[in-house]
Amino acid sequence: MGEILGVLAAVLSSALGGTSIGATRFLVGAIDPLAIGAFRFGIGVLLLLPLALLQRGAWPPRRDWPGVAGLGLLFFAAFPILFNASLIFTTAARGALALSTLPLLTMLVAAALGAEPLTARKSAGVLVTIMGVSIALLSGLATAPPGAWRGDLLMVAAALCMALYSIWSRPYIRRSGPIPFTTLAMAAGGAVLILGALLRGSFAPVADFGAAQWFGAIYLGAFGAALTFWLWAFALQRTTPTRVAISVTVNPIAAALVGASLLGEPLSWNLMAGIVTVFAGIWIATTEPRARHTAAAATATEPR
Repeated sequence: MGEILGVLAAVLSSALGGTSIGATRFLVGAIDPLAIGAFRFGIGVLLLLPLALLQRGAWPPRRDWPGVAGLGLLFFAAFPILFNASLIFTTAARGALALSTLPLLTMLVAAALGAEPLTARKSAGVLVTIMGVSIALLSGLATAPPGAWRGDLLMVAAALCMALYSIWSRPYIRRSGPIPFTTLAMAAGGAVLILGALLRGSFAPVADFGAAQWFGAIYLGAFGAALTFWLWAFALQRTTPTRVAISVTVNPIAAALVGASLLGEPLSWNLMAGIVTVFAGIWIATTEPRARHTAAAATATEPR
């Protein structure tokens, strides 16, 4: 039951992440990537901190602070800068599909680091999801914005940051719980983004914000940061990094719907074909035979 809850939390986190791509795509015309990240994670920390204090759980021990801070810089500073910058060049749907390389990157890195064993079925499922991403990206070059490949590459780099975070954060989350860990890590990354935005004068355009821009910024903080990344940490506490990562392929559905309804981005045939293929890959990777699944889960949860 715990594993099922973990997968469901990861899927919900990824769906919210898809809507956040649409909100970010909307805001990149008003403020730069540093300011967007500062708003997103600054608001996220403000919302998570009271919850962390109220639950009176164990905060990461002092010996873990350097590791938690490093992971915070990786995931809540480097990741959002790459993520937000990518959406200057590409569409919300293409950005979400490029981020869907995350399962493949996570599987390869986890295997290289000895954090999670490979299985034939899981590998096949991940490769099918990547094929779906390729269909949607490569077949749609004619309708892509000029220079969209730059945004796609930046998003793949962001996915690598996310893969490393998903693998390296699990022992810290087990020791302190998802809310305290996420709060402290997000505070470290958010502080760097806020400082960078202040030094660059990135908050100057905020004076011209209307109701729509404020709604977008608050939505990113509340749903795109606090809830999304708490759910991601909750999922990592209960299932393997690759099984969590493969849920990110739900991103394109939410991003495409937001992009089409709010930003006027087209819903093309190749995007729909890619989404169907991605769902097939998720099914393959998450329906391993029970005996193998149990053995893999036991291996992934062994102390290291």
